[in-house]
Amino acid sequence: MSPSIIPAREIGLAVLLVAALVGVAGLRHMLRHRRFQRAEPGAREGLTFIPAQRGAAAHPMESVELTEAEEQAFAGLVRTLPLH
Repeated sequence: MSPSIIPAREIGLAVLLVAALVGVAGLRHMLRHRRFQRAEPGAREGLTFIPAQRGAAAHPMESVELTEAEEQAFAGLVRTLPLH
C-alpha cells in the first residue's frame, strides 16, 4: 500500500466521526426540546392541510348507493367493532 492512502483514511475517519457527533448532538437537541413543547388543547382542531368535509352536495363519484343487504351487513360490522 502506498503511504498516501493512510492520511486519506485518517481524514475520512475524522470527517465521519465529526459527522456522527454532529448528528447525535442534533438528535439529542431535537428530543430534548420536543419534550417541553406541549400542544395546546385546541391545536389539533381545524388542521389546514386536511380538506374540509363536503356536505350533502358531494360529487356523485364520491357517494355510493347501498342495497338493503349491504346496509345491514355494514351495520352488523360496525356493531362488532370494539369502542375504545
